[in-house]
Parts: sequence; structure tokens; C-alpha cells
Amino acid sequence: MFRFFENLVDPFAPHDLGTPPKSLWPFFKSQFGPFRKWMIWMALTGVLVALIETGLIFYTGRIVDLINLSTPESFWSTNGFELLLAAVFIIFLRPLAITLNRFFLEQTLAGNMQEQVRWRAHRHLLGQSLGFFQNDFAGRLSNRVMQLGPAVEDSTYMFFEGIFYATTYVLSAMVILGQVDMRLALPLGIWLVFYVLYVRYIAKRVSVASEKWSDARSLVTGRIVDAYANIESVKLFSQGAGEERYALSSLKRLRLRFQRFLRLMTELSFGLNLLNGLLIVGVLGAAVWLWTQGEVSVGEVAAASALVVRLNGMSGWIMWVTIRLFEHMGVIREGLRSIAVAHELKDAKGAKDLVIKDGEITFGGLTHHYGKGSGGLDNVSLTVRPGEKVGLVGRSGAGKSSLVNLLMRFRDPEGGHILIDGQDVSGVTQDSLRAQIGMVTQDSSLLHRSVRANILYGRPDATEDQMIAAAERAEAHEFIQTLEDPQGRLGYDAHVGERGVKLSGGQRQRVAIARVMLKDAPILVLDEATSALDSEVEAAIQKTLYGMMEGKTVIAIAHRLSTIAQMDRIVVLDEGRIIESGSHDELLAAGGTYAGLWDRQSGGFLGED
Repeated sequence: MFRFFENLVDPFAPHDLGTPPKSLWPFFKSQFGPFRKWMIWMALTGVLVALIETGLIFYTGRIVDLINLSTPESFWSTNGFELLLAAVFIIFLRPLAITLNRFFLEQTLAGNMQEQVRWRAHRHLLGQSLGFFQNDFAGRLSNRVMQLGPAVEDSTYMFFEGIFYATTYVLSAMVILGQVDMRLALPLGIWLVFYVLYVRYIAKRVSVASEKWSDARSLVTGRIVDAYANIESVKLFSQGAGEERYALSSLKRLRLRFQRFLRLMTELSFGLNLLNGLLIVGVLGAAVWLWTQGEVSVGEVAAASALVVRLNGMSGWIMWVTIRLFEHMGVIREGLRSIAVAHELKDAKGAKDLVIKDGEITFGGLTHHYGKGSGGLDNVSLTVRPGEKVGLVGRSGAGKSSLVNLLMRFRDPEGGHILIDGQDVSGVTQDSLRAQIGMVTQDSSLLHRSVRANILYGRPDATEDQMIAAAERAEAHEFIQTLEDPQGRLGYDAHVGERGVKLSGGQRQRVAIARVMLKDAPILVLDEATSALDSEVEAAIQKTLYGMMEGKTVIAIAHRLSTIAQMDRIVVLDEGRIIESGSHDELLAAGGTYAGLWDRQSGGFLGED
């Protein structure tokens, strides 16, 4: 039974809703889609339960009247069958109605909505550009994704379980009191008007305070996670005290905003108790006065008393539910600042997969200044022929990495185009583009998973033997066999820590190289791929890398010029432009910039002016 209601909605079903809406109600509607038809049942069963509860209180008043009008000897013979039916209803039918309502609210709604919101938010964020993640705290982004799910789920749940139920209950109470005497319903109606106005007044303020509180909470998470993720730098530079101050400033802000939120809760409590006092005095005072006038019975006074006492307790709960709703609205608005952001880089409409035939790369009039008007690349044109190995040389900021990032479509150029076998990279799907390019960066971070999972990231369907062969070619197999993590996992099963911190820089780089070797893409990009390796390991891997380059189109960036001296062609960049191009021997013979750089190398690395 549980599984039936749990599986009425699949929170992970495929969806293509585009950028999440920035406004609250459109965002809720976008999440309600799979639940919409079941929400009707949530509403109907909620109304049924509320009617049953108010009817039950009214019936207790009838029992009082039946007792008052009967003698002990005649009570059961006169009313026994009616009471038996009431008992059957209370023991069997009432629990069934309540349980059915719980099934829809707990299993169907609460059990699925939270994870659906998180999954869709995470999936959308994964499609954002590198620049998006570089401009924010990873901790803050993850905190917003994790907070968004419970806020949406709890808001929806409380609407049906709280607001919808309570509204039905109050209206039913007014109808019951009105049937007894309209003068009993009047105080309840007046109370209801003031109650709604007061809740609305407080709730608006709570929504603003909640958004600020949530924002401060995300900032604290972002700063703390940032310190943990960079703990090595914190230790190296003895900045523990500095990190304490950095986190403390945000914690103080969080405390201040939380205190302002709590002030509203205290203010709310006072106003609520004042209103409830007026409700009790108004309805019970009227009921007792009408009884003294002989216009209502003792049972009706008892029913009115029970309804008011129940409303007194329920009003606090309703107020709490309402405040929680507006608190969640603040959390959701804060989360949507990151979630409801359109992708900067999108696949073109009707984009097809990249098809590699020869592997020719053409950069045509490429210009990109990162929106600053200077720096980056300035009208660069370059053709890398199929199977050609091209080295890129230049001082820091010359534009080497910009060229590679545009090739990978981590950004779109401000001018010009990039073609691979005649196909504009902006017109093919991003996944297919990057699937055809194997790239090793200078600082290849690893996932906090096993060594096996990290290497297989290059080709998840590879066999164990293929994975080990790639590790051996990358000179990584031997050290991998010696690994053991704190949980006792060994070798390829050992976990490498966040970003691979449990491995040395050279070990981490060799695992990254093994991953790219296993991927075996037709285009290879090396961005300082061996800079983290010692000379002995680098010499061994160089042979492997040159072997891996066979039959591939290669672009390699290196400050250590000896690592690219054997390339078919070397291109020298300076201030975003190509100033020289030719083989190592040709460029030395020309006596230009490259020759000067070669002469000024210190320890095999490119010197700086």
C-alpha cells in the first residue's frame, strides 16, 4: 500500500522545462506538474477530514442533549442504535478517511516533491558555464539547492495539511454555530477577519526577514566550505585565525538576522493570544447568555465551547503554519537567485552531434576580450591540420588558455568562429564536442570517489583490463596498488579525497592522464599536462604521451619548451595575437621571440620579463 502511493509520482522523470521561473507562483506551478491530478485528492480528502472533525465536536453536543433529555433507564433503548452507528463511524470510517489523506500527503507529496525540486535544480546548475561556478561559492550553491527542496515540499504540504484543512474547519464551525444561533457565529466571523489581517501583516514581515536569514545562512555555509576545501592553503599560510574572523563576521550577521526573525515570533505570540482571548470571551459569553435566555440548549453550549477551545489551539497552529509558509517563501526566493538563472551557453536550436572525420581545427578571426575590450585574443586565425601536433607558446596572459577554452566552448567568442572538420563548434551539442576532445589540464582535480571511478570517468563502459592498461601507460598502476584509505579500501577501490587531495600532485596528474588515455578522443589538448611531475616520471610519460598522440590532432600548451620541441609546429602568442609559427628548428633559426625565450629558459621553464 505504501509503495503504491509512493510510486504515483516519479520525481526523477525526464523533463525539459528550461530555466526555472524567477517568480514564486510560476516556480511552484512548474514543480506541481506531476502532482496536479493527485492534488485534487489531497484537497478532497482534506475537506472530508475537516468536516468529520467539526461534525464530531458538534455530535458531542448532541450527546449532551440526549443525556439531558433521557433517563438512565431509557437512554440506551432510545438512542442505542444511533450511538452504535456513531461508534462504528468513529472507530472505522474516520481512521480510513484520515489515513487516506495521510497517504496522499505523506507518501505521494512529501515523499517525492523534495527530491524532485533538488534534482531539477541540480540538473539545471550542471548545465551552467564554468564562469557561473567561478563567480560563486560552491558551498552557497549547494546550500541553496538543498534548502530549496524542503522549502517547496513543506510549503505545499502545509497548504493542504494546514491552511486548506483549517479554512474548511473554521467555515464548518461558523456554519454549525450559525445553525444553532447566528449570534454565536458573529463573534467568530469578527475574530476571523482580524485574525486574517493580523496574519497577513506579520507574514509579510516574516517573508522579508526569512529571505535575509536564509541569505546569511548560505553565506556562512559558503565561507566555511571554502575554508575546508582549501585547508592546505589555510595551513600553509598560518591563516587559521584569519579564517576564524572571516567565518565569524558572517556568523554574527546570521545571528543578528535570526534574532530579528525571532522578535517577530514573540510579537506574533502576543497578538495571537490577545485575539484568542477575544474569541473565547466573545463566543462562550454569547453562548452562556443565550442559554440564560432559554434560546440554546446545554448541549449546544457544550458544542460551542468545544469548537472554540479547539479553535484556540488550532489558531496557534494555523498561525505557525502560515508563518512557516512565508518563511519558506523567503528561502525559495533566496534559492532562486542561483537556480533561476538562464544558461549562458546553450546548444543551438536543432544542434547536432559533432562528427569527426579528419580532426582539422580552424580558428577564424577569433576575438575574445572577456567583455573588457582588452586582453584575451585579438583576431587570431589558425588552422591545425588533421593529425598535426601544434604547440602553443607565450608568456602568461598571451591568450593560450583562452584559445583552448573557446575550443572547448567553455565560453563563446566575441568575434570569429571555430570549426572542426567544417562544423562550427557553436552549432553542435556541447556534450558531443567535449566527448571528441581529450584534455589534461595543469591542475586536474579528481572526484572524491575511488581511483577506479576517476579513471573510468573518461570512458564509463571500459573494461577493467582497459582501465588498468591506461593506468600502466600513465605510470600510475604501480603507486595505485599501494593506496589505502581510512575505510580500509585498497588500490583502485581507495578513495582519493576531495579534489584528489590524498594523492600527491604527481600522482593526481598521472590518474588524470590515465583518464584521458582511456577516453581515447581523436583530438587531444594538453595544458601543462606534465608540469606537476618530477623529471623521471615526466620522461617516462612523455614517451607515452607521444605514443598517444599518434593519429590524433594535438594542441599542447607548455612553459617548459623542451616538452613541445618535437611538435610538428610551434605557434607563439603574444598579447592575444600570433607573432610566430614554425617548427622548433625553424623558429630558432629565425632568431625571433621563440629563440629568445629558448635562450632565456631557466631550468627548462619559460622565463618572465
